[in-house]
Amino acid sequence: MTRFSGDHALECAVRGYERRKADRADLVVQVEYRTVDELFSEFSRDVNEGGIFVKTEIPPVPGTQIDLRFRLPCDEEPVRASGVVVHVADGSRGEPSGMGIEFGELSPETRQRVNELVRKLRVASPG
Repeated sequence: MTRFSGDHALECAVRGYERRKADRADLVVQVEYRTVDELFSEFSRDVNEGGIFVKTEIPPVPGTQIDLRFRLPCDEEPVRASGVVVHVADGSRGEPSGMGIEFGELSPETRQRVNELVRKLRVASPG
C-alpha cells in the first residue's frame, strides 16, 4: 500500500489526486469509523473493490489510519476493515466533502462480499 505524507499528501489531496484502480459504484450506507482518538458515524457515497468514499465535513488528513465498520445491503454481518485516508475532498468542485479510504487487509470472505456487491451494483446501474 502506497502511503503519502507531509507536503506530498497535502498537494495530492488539494489537487484531487486520483489513485483509484477500479470504477466506483454508488452505495449509501452508514459508516462508523475510528481514528486513534475519536469515533464518528457518517454515510458513504460510493465503494469499489479497493475502498470507500465517506461523506464528512471535516475529514482527517491523508495518511490517517482508520478503522471502519459498515453493513452491506441485505447482509447481516457488518464489514470490519482498516484503511488509510488517501484523498480528501472539500466540496469545492461539485462533489461532496469527504474522504476516500483505501482498504487495508480484508479477510478473503470480507473481500469477496465487497467485490460481489460492487459487481452487482455496476450491473444494476452501468456507466
